[in-house]
Amino acid sequence: MSTKRPLIAAALTLGLAPALLSVVVPSVTGGAAAATPTYQATITRTQHGIPHITARDFGSLGFGSGYAAAGTSICTLADTVLTGRGERSRYLGPSATYDDQVSMTGTNLQIDTLVTDLHDRKVVEKLLASKAGPSAQARQMVDGYAAGVNAWLKKVGGASKITDPSCRGAAYIKPNATGLDIWYGVYLANLIASTGHFVPQITSATPPSASDPGIPQLPVNASFQQAPRQLPDKDKLMAALGKDPHSPFGSNATAIGGDDTTTGRGELLGNPHFPWRGRYRFTQQQLTIPGQYDVAGASLIGSPVVNIGWNKDVAWSHTVSTAYRFTPYEYQTLPTSLGGTPTSYLTTDGVKQLDKRDVHVTVKNADGSLSTVTKNLYRTDQGYVVDDPDTLMNWTPTSFFAIRDANGEQLRTIDTFLDMGRATGVRDLLARQDKGGGMPWVNTTAADRAGNALYADHSVVPNVSNAVAQKCMTPIGRVLFQVAGLPALDGTRATSDCSWGTDSDAQRPGIFGPKNLPATVRRDWTMNANDSYWLPNPAQKLEGYARIIGCEKCQRTLRTRMVDHYVIDALATGKISPTTLRGFEHQNRVMGAEVMSQNDDLVKVCEAADGGDACPVLAAWDKHSNIDSRGNQIFEEFVTRLPTVSLLGTEAYWQVPFDPNDPVNTPRDLDENNPQVIQAMKDAIAYLRNKFVPMNATWGSLQVAGDTGAPPIPLGGGLGDEAGNANALASRNPVTNSAKYKPITYGSSHIQAISFLDNGGLDTKTILTYGQSEDPTSPWSKDQTELFGKKQWVSFPFTPAQISSQQISKQTVTG
Repeated sequence: MSTKRPLIAAALTLGLAPALLSVVVPSVTGGAAAATPTYQATITRTQHGIPHITARDFGSLGFGSGYAAAGTSICTLADTVLTGRGERSRYLGPSATYDDQVSMTGTNLQIDTLVTDLHDRKVVEKLLASKAGPSAQARQMVDGYAAGVNAWLKKVGGASKITDPSCRGAAYIKPNATGLDIWYGVYLANLIASTGHFVPQITSATPPSASDPGIPQLPVNASFQQAPRQLPDKDKLMAALGKDPHSPFGSNATAIGGDDTTTGRGELLGNPHFPWRGRYRFTQQQLTIPGQYDVAGASLIGSPVVNIGWNKDVAWSHTVSTAYRFTPYEYQTLPTSLGGTPTSYLTTDGVKQLDKRDVHVTVKNADGSLSTVTKNLYRTDQGYVVDDPDTLMNWTPTSFFAIRDANGEQLRTIDTFLDMGRATGVRDLLARQDKGGGMPWVNTTAADRAGNALYADHSVVPNVSNAVAQKCMTPIGRVLFQVAGLPALDGTRATSDCSWGTDSDAQRPGIFGPKNLPATVRRDWTMNANDSYWLPNPAQKLEGYARIIGCEKCQRTLRTRMVDHYVIDALATGKISPTTLRGFEHQNRVMGAEVMSQNDDLVKVCEAADGGDACPVLAAWDKHSNIDSRGNQIFEEFVTRLPTVSLLGTEAYWQVPFDPNDPVNTPRDLDENNPQVIQAMKDAIAYLRNKFVPMNATWGSLQVAGDTGAPPIPLGGGLGDEAGNANALASRNPVTNSAKYKPITYGSSHIQAISFLDNGGLDTKTILTYGQSEDPTSPWSKDQTELFGKKQWVSFPFTPAQISSQQISKQTVTG
């Protein structure tokens, strides 16, 4: 009894009284409140603020989800609606920077320009009415979600009563969200690996002029742009394309099949590496329609459905895929000598003019008044024109590039996740995902009660076969394809023989169907840690797929190798139990250190660099990133300064190069005599000394929580791909504890370890590393962060009995 009182008090603070509560609000479309509620849901919160939502239909389920999400994430929800309406400049000013912490970055005016044009073209409205649009149940969920957000906001008394200081009293927060607002938010989230990444390059694209031709020198009688004499730096090009190897957007997922578990049933460990704040922050929930639907896990803010989670028979997680979601088309302009202009271009159907879009954005001026700014965007039938020298896609007098976006042509994401929640096993899960056709930019790894383990990249990918790529690539396109795997195609033939293909088994034209996408189901184990589909298990190589999906026979990151070795090393001593599986998350081994320390190479490099007191610390280091480990800071600074990757994908500092026949153990053998390697160590040590970071400091004194309102909680884990840490954490734009060496705002997020047991049992352990609430005044904003720092787990209640035993509040909400 006494242990529940603080939790109940916390619930009361957030307006979540344990007693039943009825709220009547207008419908999402406006108008008077109905005598009989349109929506009714029961929200039971358990320890750590986890909401379990029960309803009689999908609209009410969405209503409860929106109501619960608003209670812990209203500021981000309101910001998502504001962004989806294209009104950031109206309320926050045009020059402030918008950063979704993943990919979409630009000034408010740039974001609003693109989004306003989407509204002007009624892109989402048209998708809602198409085959590429959502089902009736998905629409009901989304409409209910918006109504639930409005109901919560009315219940607390409006924006002025919000307790989160980051948005309390904001003028743009009103109880008037609509289903369309939520759909625009979903649509923009679909675009983050494509159009969304190029917002500044789209909104700033202008035709070349005499004073700004777009290139330093124009070849005589040129048509398409000429390929550069030297190939571009791979890392810089990948970063410009949204795939920065030094700042990756990624995750780990491991599925263990029944042949390798102590239970004989499936087990899943999922750990998405996502931002700790903003649009791509997770919240946890359980959604139940008794007798019809029951799924639990995590949802991105603004999503009424579970994105990563489990039901009674199958559990799944996602990792960001290597596939591209778009292709650039390069168009040849009509020469002025033939009467052309910078906006006229050639096609197989004749000369066309670019669609010049006049976009009117309302902006807030410095004195608080409002005015209208008009910006221009340019489009072809395939998509927006970009002007982006960093990706070689310049707008010159001879040609320009436009992007066709596969995710810009669908609104099936909510359906896909909604239906996955009904799956009875991993094969059924994948079949439902394929039927949905809306998995936007992630792989799926899953395990089921029958003991099957799945890996699949059945995401939305432009249907560009290798044959079409070879036939249609322009000179610049071949460079992009060789260096980055992205084919830039001949726009002149974009509607003829260079158009995207159509598979008979695809949900819609233009994307690959399941038969042309990689997948495997195994009884031992599968995994992915953001490398390509090629190696879901060391014993199986998936080959023969289109290059636009990913590379084959290519080097794995050290993080991938660490995830592999957790399983391989555990199986060397026996089968994997649920406890062993959970242990993978917090072992905090550093694969790069293990490999580079062979033959004492790491210490030899330190000594050659005259490292002084750093060298004995490295020699004694446990090669882990636990909070009591000493030396990890030296290693992380060292590996980030090593020579960058070569064009062929292999670093120059290994003496044994990558071998596609031994991908889990190569490359290896650090070149301790390489001057660049020694210099990297010198620079790392000098940096730490300049920052007054002791060489023997414990890692937990340096790496702490850095999200909104967080105290400096010591955290294990660390640098992902470059160091080989599966518990990947990063410091990106910290908002608290910035004086610390590494305040964390990114990485391990909703971690779930799900094991299927006999007699229908489930072992459901989770941790939401930054807590359920983004409101720093809430007791649920840091409680799970403290558990994460201590390597502890939450027992996520799933059955009615479990929920009842952890209940801290229960309310029925209507609208």
